[in-house]
Amino acid sequence: MRALSFVFLALVVGSEARAQDSLPPPAWTIDASLWAYIVPENPDFLSLTVIADHDWLHLEGRYNYEAIETASFWVGYDFRVEKKVSLLFTPMVAGLVGSIDGVAPGYELTLEWWKLEFYSSGEYVIDFDDSSQNFVYNWSQLGIYPLEWLQFGVVIQRTQAWESPRDIQRGLFATVGWERFNAGLYVFNPDDTPSWVLSVGFTY
Repeated sequence: MRALSFVFLALVVGSEARAQDSLPPPAWTIDASLWAYIVPENPDFLSLTVIADHDWLHLEGRYNYEAIETASFWVGYDFRVEKKVSLLFTPMVAGLVGSIDGVAPGYELTLEWWKLEFYSSGEYVIDFDDSSQNFVYNWSQLGIYPLEWLQFGVVIQRTQAWESPRDIQRGLFATVGWERFNAGLYVFNPDDTPSWVLSVGFTY
């Protein structure tokens, strides 16, 4: 009788294991975006960002983001809260190679409530070659969705990717989305010498 019990248990456990093996693994989410910067008294340039999320794992690659001719490779952990206020917080760390060789602890944060969305990305870049070149980078924006496919709002950033008389640059933005595609227009320092940023993105 005991032997039959063990056989029955083995069959149940085996069938459950096979059922779990047949379930599809959690899908990857891939986001790719290309940004064109049109900056007065600076060379125009393109910046590329590719993000891959799998469950809690966050991977990200950037080029011409922290600095020109610099690539950064990020790994982080996604914390999600899906309630009346939706939260996505990702602490992460990166290695940088190129015109800057170093590391950077950073974060990404998205808060959503009603038709409002707040997004912020920040990091502290540590330059291995020259500690005096260490700097804080930040991009933060607050937008509203008057329509499901349209968002506009205000944006600020602090960057060393280009020279600017202002340490913190302020501006306006608008984005549109259609199925897996999106596009955006940003203008910084519109009251002085404006800088323009155009973006196109794809999500899979």
